[in-house]
Amino acid sequence: MTVILLRHGRSTANTSHVLAGRSPGVELDELGHIQAKGLIARLSGLEITEIVHSPLLRCLQTVTPLATDRGLTPLVDDRLAEVDYGQWTGRELSELVREPLWKVVQQHASAAVFPGGEGLAQVQVRAVAAIREHDIRLTEQHGRDVVWIACSHGDVIKSVLADALATHLDGFQRIVAEPASLSVVRYTETRPFVLRVNDTGPDLAGLAVPPEIGARR
Repeated sequence: MTVILLRHGRSTANTSHVLAGRSPGVELDELGHIQAKGLIARLSGLEITEIVHSPLLRCLQTVTPLATDRGLTPLVDDRLAEVDYGQWTGRELSELVREPLWKVVQQHASAAVFPGGEGLAQVQVRAVAAIREHDIRLTEQHGRDVVWIACSHGDVIKSVLADALATHLDGFQRIVAEPASLSVVRYTETRPFVLRVNDTGPDLAGLAVPPEIGARR
């Protein structure tokens, strides 16, 4: 199965330099809505079997235009939600960089636990479990390689990519996942293959699986 890890479009928090986390009411900004609508053209060459997304509003807003265009009803999975940053939620990044924990988050992420929130290692466990479980379910349902979308958040997507790349979580900050970017992983019986990372280009038709290959999986 092939999963497109879609980061939500640019949000009001992305431009305010605040760590929004799970704060309610964070929406896509004007550019974010344009990016969401642009997914229809970017993915026009691909058959999308299913869309799964984080419960947060900015992810719902990101997938809605594409889902409507394809006649799909998106599924919500809480395990794809943004990191629970606890007491860091809503604080300005300029303040947080002075916190001792900031260096841990950047250099030793596997040990980082946000005060009153969750640890990044926990985030990776829940997110990878969600991706793999949906992947197995779709394999059993379709019996062939299909393409599906998981819409989530930057750190969550980076943690999934680190797992797929067999990279320790401590190195996940080396991975970039910009707003509205697409990262692509193809899971097989033996190992995952990372096909794209942080793709912001206009066309992903090249990811389509030839029917004869899909039927053999």
